[in-house]
Amino acid sequence: MISFAYPHLLYLLLLLPLVAGLFIWSRLSRRRKMNRYGKPEVIAHLMPEVSKYMPWIKMSLALLIIAVLVIMISRPRATGGRDADASETTSSRGIEVMVCLDVSNSMLASTTDDDHGISRLQRAKHILEKLIDKMTNDKVGLIVFAGDAYTQLPITSDYISAKMFLNGITTDMVPTQGTAIGAALEMAMNSFTPTDDMGKAIIVITDGENFEDNAVDAAKRAADAGIQVDVIGLGTAKGARIPLGNGHYMINPMTGEEVVTRHDEATASQIASAGKGIYVNGASNSAINAIDSKMDELTQGEFERKSFSPQSEQFPIVAFIALILLLIDSITVTRKISWLKKYRFFTKEEGGNK
Repeated sequence: MISFAYPHLLYLLLLLPLVAGLFIWSRLSRRRKMNRYGKPEVIAHLMPEVSKYMPWIKMSLALLIIAVLVIMISRPRATGGRDADASETTSSRGIEVMVCLDVSNSMLASTTDDDHGISRLQRAKHILEKLIDKMTNDKVGLIVFAGDAYTQLPITSDYISAKMFLNGITTDMVPTQGTAIGAALEMAMNSFTPTDDMGKAIIVITDGENFEDNAVDAAKRAADAGIQVDVIGLGTAKGARIPLGNGHYMINPMTGEEVVTRHDEATASQIASAGKGIYVNGASNSAINAIDSKMDELTQGEFERKSFSPQSEQFPIVAFIALILLLIDSITVTRKISWLKKYRFFTKEEGGNK
């Protein structure tokens, strides 16, 4: 029996009929355009290399590749038959942590005063990766925010998936610009499991500029609900320009001047204080240990977790199938194949003539 680590990703298979429909529409549109120039059987002699069937074969292959790739990213697992003992449910003790990561454009700016330094977003990813490495039995979730907040990863004990989602984060994920920390905190508070005997913490990573909602009040509500709010600040008070690539920097359309984004450390500290947590500067070498030590103060609760043996994971097999199909697709052409021209599979001989 096959189960999936991320069954919701299988909804992407609904794209298959859409892609197939678009292909059929394009072929019908092409046929209508060709009919404007004359009879199809006459025009066909002017295009001897054009195949009727190879485009359909190549599209069928493409649809099969999409289906296999969707199944692959859904992480199929063998959970029955000979592999029935491949999964094991164990009891663990830990806490729950929701990370709220700022992905506004200002996170592209340097962490330091030097415009060419490491970006705030890259520094944030590094900090989070190190924090996840320190987790053993805890659960972690991820929310990205700018002007709005979106759940990127629901709370889970799957650290591999957490790192995978973390590496894919960009500033393009939230179209609305801003720094809506309050909205992110509210979303994080609703993302925890309804367990009262387990410590819960929210870690906010932001450059803390242009707050658009009352994040301090949201942090107080979190603290009242028994949820600790810690803040990691990135950037400096002097600020840095926001790079756009090719040596260009973001311009304020109102003034025509380059935008300089500065870290509001005072407000970030107020948010952490209201949430009964701590504020640390992300540039500090002790930032990771300080946050980890603060989370160690939380009460650990007991929960069940299911682990799978490497033998139960079907991901490598499906990935190999996808690779083979991609190789086949790369050598498949849409024109007639020269060595097949002498065969006629779909016509009949009439009066001795082909």
